[in-house]
Amino acid sequence: MLTSFKTYNLLFLRSILILCCVEFSLYMQRNHLVITAVFGFVIVVFLLIEMYFYIKKIILVYDKTIGSILQNDFTSDYSMQKNNTNNGNLFQLYDTLKGKQNEQISRDIIYRSILNTIETGIIILQKQEADWDVFLMNDYFSEHFEVPKVSKWKYLKNQLPTLCDAIEEQGFQEIKTSLEISVNSQHTQTFVMQTSRAEIYGLDYFIVLLDSIQNVVEKKEKEAWVNLMKVISHELLNSITPIRSLSQNLQELVEQETISAEDLEDIRSSVGTMLRRSDLLQKFVEGYRKLAMLPSPKKEKIELQQLIENSLQIMTPLFRQNQIEVINNIPFNRELEVDSQQIEQVLINLLTNCVHALEHTADKSIFISAEAKENRLFINITDTGSGIEKEIENKIFLPFFTTRIAGAGIGLTLSKSIIEAHGGYLDFKNQNRQTTFVICLIA
Repeated sequence: MLTSFKTYNLLFLRSILILCCVEFSLYMQRNHLVITAVFGFVIVVFLLIEMYFYIKKIILVYDKTIGSILQNDFTSDYSMQKNNTNNGNLFQLYDTLKGKQNEQISRDIIYRSILNTIETGIIILQKQEADWDVFLMNDYFSEHFEVPKVSKWKYLKNQLPTLCDAIEEQGFQEIKTSLEISVNSQHTQTFVMQTSRAEIYGLDYFIVLLDSIQNVVEKKEKEAWVNLMKVISHELLNSITPIRSLSQNLQELVEQETISAEDLEDIRSSVGTMLRRSDLLQKFVEGYRKLAMLPSPKKEKIELQQLIENSLQIMTPLFRQNQIEVINNIPFNRELEVDSQQIEQVLINLLTNCVHALEHTADKSIFISAEAKENRLFINITDTGSGIEKEIENKIFLPFFTTRIAGAGIGLTLSKSIIEAHGGYLDFKNQNRQTTFVICLIA
């Protein structure tokens, strides 16, 4: 504002000076001083010409600078002219916008670099009137599908018709599905496709993520193996370390010429400890064998209510001992084709977990409910305990993970494997500080 005020002042002073010169020339003419009057008019002409070029210069600078801003052309350098009394604010605005654009360009480069390092195919489309332009395609997408980084949807469609047809059939809406796409014109791979749509500052974007099923499975398998090896190594070390230490101690004792009564007692104690640790190690190995050698289900027809009642009958003594009320809220009956012994084992495992969850609560209740949706049956088992802690939610299905001192840590893992072998799934949810295990079976 200060520089604009100075510009206005200079224009105003020039105008006053011209008016004064005109008045002076007219005054000289009225007094018949013609030569002086002509000289005054010549000065007025020169002042007018000077003022014209002065205004033109200001307008040209404004036009050039504002034009550069509108066209995102920040190649000019006005850093030395920030103190210009006429256009200082304009140059400061230009440099500010230039700095922001450079910052935005740096961010774009970083974001694109991150996207290009991700081993997932990513393509972002931008809506342009009735058509779509390719806003971004990461390197993985381009290299994996051997597609050049095209700029138009129609060009991409020529390269990957299967993908583009699937997206067009859904009307460029949010979807998550599997898709078979021919890769390298040789073989077909199955991909997980997930899309989303977003509108930002009036611009419509459509984001497509493609991940190979093989990559997804490998990642999950690797993660599962790492977690499993951590648990196994931890459990083995917990047993082998004290056994080795005790063995060294026994070796020292038996190498003595005479064994005192005190040493004999140490030997008895060490052998007992080694036996207990060996028993725990044997149970651990047996538990692992149960998981690794789970037999295929021998399916037969059985009523849902009979399955529930058989499991509750086995658990009744434990319920009575712990004063737990079990409420069966299943209002219907349905015939299932399952391995009844394996499903009963799952129900017993889940009910046993409920019993342990209710040890330190006043209100000891277990609720069993079910609902049928299409060809799926969902069995819900809820207890009034304090729920599963947030920190261990992602660990409860890991083999040998347990929060109980005497627990083996294979109950939930074995139950999950059994349900998955039946073509269903086992999951849980925490609501209102209560845990509900959900068994999904094909009905």
